[in-house]
Amino acid sequence: MNTLKTACDKLAAAPACWVEVLRSQGSVPREAGTWMLVLADELVGTIGGGHLEFEAMAQARALLAQGGTALEQRYALGPSLGQCCGGVVWLRFEPLARGELAGLQALAARAGQRLAPALQVALFGAGHVGHALVRLLSTLPCKLHWIDSRDAVFETQWVEESGAAVVCEHSAPVEGAVADLAAHSQVLIMSFSHAEDLEVVAACLQRQRERADLDFIGLIGSATKWAVFRKRLAQRGFSEQEMDQVTCPIGLAGITGKEPEVIAVAVAAQLLQRRG
Repeated sequence: MNTLKTACDKLAAAPACWVEVLRSQGSVPREAGTWMLVLADELVGTIGGGHLEFEAMAQARALLAQGGTALEQRYALGPSLGQCCGGVVWLRFEPLARGELAGLQALAARAGQRLAPALQVALFGAGHVGHALVRLLSTLPCKLHWIDSRDAVFETQWVEESGAAVVCEHSAPVEGAVADLAAHSQVLIMSFSHAEDLEVVAACLQRQRERADLDFIGLIGSATKWAVFRKRLAQRGFSEQEMDQVTCPIGLAGITGKEPEVIAVAVAAQLLQRRG
């Protein structure tokens, strides 16, 4: 479930206090822009857990109970908090009235500007692995463009209900969508057909030749599959250097298993590792 959507649903029914990491110094649990929404008996999101979060929740609920106004507070993550991180965190507390959704959305937008940019992922394929990946990536800071040549294969109801940042596109031929991908996309290719996979890879390499603006091209499959693809791509005029831009197999080394969920974890971990 999308965290902001959940927060909006909760605020529609009861007042709450917005708690945001404004800035930090040294070793801390979460970065600037991280937030949580504290209600009288519920919590949406997290600023890192531990005693810092416990103290922040107590402060937020005290503001709600007393009708307090917004404030900022400094927390040193040392012995006094029972934590040994050694850093310092500045938190902002902002009480919100029940139904003050515009205020919550404005705060979330401002917080988002402090966070690291979201991953821009273009996923070709709505098979078992594709579905598992979409569900996993929707829980991460990620903007997802989900593409397939088959219609009615996307989990559109789940996408709509979850509020996930997913755009679904039916494209036939599927490689036709490559030209319009957002710049700096991380492209994942896992269609139902090897023939389609080859066409998408070729379209990506052609775009790299012309624009060089795709940050990653990953192809699901074995080393044998990629060896066959390299021969066919070479016949189309792509150089060894151009083909070296494709990663196949995809997924972080060391994560083994062929279950769709395991593959999804390995691929998501690879993308996050590249993000640094």
